[in-house]
Amino acid sequence: MAGPILATLLPDTSVFLDDDVLIGGVSLRQLARDYATPLFVYDEATLRSRARAAASAFDDGVAFASKSFLCGAMARLVVEEGLCVDVATGGELDLVLRSGVPASRVIVHGNNKSADEIAVAVANGVHRFVVDSFYDIERLRGLVTSRHPLNCLVRVTPGVEAHTHEFVRTGQEDSKFGLSIANGDARRAIDALRSIEGVTLHGVHAHIGSQIFGVDGFAETISILAAFTAGDDFDELCVGGGLGVAYVEGEAAPSIAEWGAALREALAMSELSPSTRLLAEPGRAIVAQAAVTLYTVGSIKTVPQRTYMAVDGGMSDNPRPVLYGSGYETFDVARPLAPRTKGVRLVGKHCESGDVIIDQAWLPEATTTGDLIATPVTGAYGYSMASNYNRVPRPAVVFVAEGRAREVLRRENYDDLARLER
Repeated sequence: MAGPILATLLPDTSVFLDDDVLIGGVSLRQLARDYATPLFVYDEATLRSRARAAASAFDDGVAFASKSFLCGAMARLVVEEGLCVDVATGGELDLVLRSGVPASRVIVHGNNKSADEIAVAVANGVHRFVVDSFYDIERLRGLVTSRHPLNCLVRVTPGVEAHTHEFVRTGQEDSKFGLSIANGDARRAIDALRSIEGVTLHGVHAHIGSQIFGVDGFAETISILAAFTAGDDFDELCVGGGLGVAYVEGEAAPSIAEWGAALREALAMSELSPSTRLLAEPGRAIVAQAAVTLYTVGSIKTVPQRTYMAVDGGMSDNPRPVLYGSGYETFDVARPLAPRTKGVRLVGKHCESGDVIIDQAWLPEATTTGDLIATPVTGAYGYSMASNYNRVPRPAVVFVAEGRAREVLRRENYDDLARLER
């Protein structure tokens, strides 16, 4: 049993009416009529506010982690607000460049970059190329020259184990990412890169994990990286991303500004020059709370153990509960102020028993088949990890601002799903 949904879980511009919710001045009920469901609704004001906060908290070169949510409109928005865009695959790089973002505002990651991906990054002159392996270094030897220079960071594993789900820890020694400080690989990589004409090595990069609620692990990472690079005269230090967000009632996370302030304090206490640029790569912290997902309730089935309420989406548009056991809240869009006294297991339409969106969801007693419900804090790793499992088309995505909606990604249809058939 729960009270009305907390406004703090919704986008900044959300307004609760007796029978509707407005985001960006736009009715969610009207959006469902105009674009159908499932539907991702992003509040542009929240996106811009979080991007500006990141640009203010860190130095130039701070980047949006595009894996959290990427489309052309999103890439352009964060660059307009002063951020770079980080990408981890050739597909992400291609989309960002197609969207009109200059390569000089793109940071290239990846633990297994293909020869083609590396060649495209070098040819376009990206802002930073993050070296993740000796494989990267050997590929660069044949591509980087004084005529085709490249600005690099080395991704290192600092040996910090973040307090988060084991699948999203990345800073420990046993990781597919980065080069170990402890075993000497990171130092050997730095030396090797310095031998390549045309490579400018600006510093090191680390990422300790995702959905982290405390700043201590980040501060520890800065301390380790500062000690490791104290004699290198580098001008940049990047702590990656991973700042958590509150998904359910009772959770709390530092703001981007608080995160940045804590890391600047840690940097000031280190041996590094005060002029060292402090960089980060927030993704979830920018996009998660900015969006809600709209669903239409379908089948409702009561068994002795519980009531199952099914919606027209599920693990294809939000795989996080299946992957990580992630928690969410939900609310009835037409009854946002009503007490949520009906407990249900909110499930999707996929042919999997594990297709559960919320294990114990609370909704008003009156919520029934045909009603419109929403899950907040779904702006990160929903659409970007979406699939076509069971041949379900991916939802549309709309941005709302100042009373207007614009479709930035149209809904897939069956013709889209069949386009690769031969």
